[in-house]
Amino acid sequence: MTSRITDSAMYGHLWGTSESRAVFTETARLQGWLDVLAALARAQAAEGIVPADAADTITRCARVELLDLDEVAEQTRISGHSTLGLIRGLRQVVPDYAFQFVYVGATVQDVTDTWTSLASRSIGALVWRDLRRVEELLVELAERHRDTLLAGRTHGQPGAPVTFGWKAASWADEIRRHIDRLTEGAPRWLVGQLGGGVGTLAFHGPAGLAVRRRFCADLGLADPVISWLAARDRVAELGGVLAMVCGTLARVGGEVYELQRPEIGELREPARAGVVGSITMPHKRNPEGSEHLDTLARLVRANAGVLLEGMVGQHERDGRSWKAEWVALPEVCLLTTTALHTAIYLLDGLEVDAEAMRANLDGYTGSEHALAVLSEGMGAREAQHALHLALSQGRGAGRSMNQALHDAGLVEAGVGTADAAPDTGSAGAMVDLVVARAHAARAADRPSWP
Repeated sequence: MTSRITDSAMYGHLWGTSESRAVFTETARLQGWLDVLAALARAQAAEGIVPADAADTITRCARVELLDLDEVAEQTRISGHSTLGLIRGLRQVVPDYAFQFVYVGATVQDVTDTWTSLASRSIGALVWRDLRRVEELLVELAERHRDTLLAGRTHGQPGAPVTFGWKAASWADEIRRHIDRLTEGAPRWLVGQLGGGVGTLAFHGPAGLAVRRRFCADLGLADPVISWLAARDRVAELGGVLAMVCGTLARVGGEVYELQRPEIGELREPARAGVVGSITMPHKRNPEGSEHLDTLARLVRANAGVLLEGMVGQHERDGRSWKAEWVALPEVCLLTTTALHTAIYLLDGLEVDAEAMRANLDGYTGSEHALAVLSEGMGAREAQHALHLALSQGRGAGRSMNQALHDAGLVEAGVGTADAAPDTGSAGAMVDLVVARAHAARAADRPSWP
């Protein structure tokens, strides 16, 4: 029985997806380690360090289903060593003549760091795919609501008018930058690790670099050029990018959360059949998905912080750095993929109430336009003072902006009336630019990541 709510049969879906969980199961991790050991044997055989038939045998026997996993676990506990239990488990399935060539010239971190890169490749592909789906949905919203008016808000208060398409385009543009970050980061993150005890490849003699090149190529990873046993910036950077992804999704979710409030009522989450908002207040329609995006982002940031801490290690190897990654990196990955699934669901069925948006436009939101017009004749500072006084008095007296301007004599001064169509400046043009750039970028994207 699990002791972690994130692995609960009832609640696990809130903290990971089936696809991302499959990357980090114990059997998947062990099979990944075995794949690394088999690739190592093949690379060493190609350089004449181990017999070719031994490498073939190791490859054939390096299957997790052949191992007694209970015995592997027991031997891991007894030995107190991270991979000695696995080695002892292989001893039972690999013939003697080949077993002496299992896991030679490598260290625990060579195996686990290389597997981390393989796992990162799998997760990155999921994140890249789902980010592009989020972008697609946001671009559609931007196009559909290019001219849908709503109040722009600053410091939580209504400001000047904007459009909902402009808001969605801002989100889409941010998502595209994350897609770019994934593309740019792949060559840095997806590298193998083979260095031996302190990273010098001393065991392999003059063939060291050739073995490492073959080893990395066999696994579809890049050669790192120099061992990175103590350099944890790659893992920290990946974690940071995923934390930024979740930060953007939380920003979107926070907006839906706020604008779904009944007193605003401009956006609403999809209403899925069977979902209960509150068992004590049946009238409620809670923004559960939007709220959860913020929860996930907080947890991802916390775990990404652990990865960043790992950059400060001692000498050529420091277990405090990379062993913490064994916990923190899977959490970052699981939570990020869940956030993306949640965002896709939210955006795919998002309800936009254009009438409520227009109705919520405060009559005073035209003040920025009034300031621009009045500044031409009075100067910006004098115009700002005059408008501030007039609008403060007008709002306090319950007058419309039109009335307030008229009472202050500012209509005659050239401001005009507040009944004109709200001025959204270049919002529409910006939407068009973002949409065009997104379509061009998507057309140029590779079919998959990396």
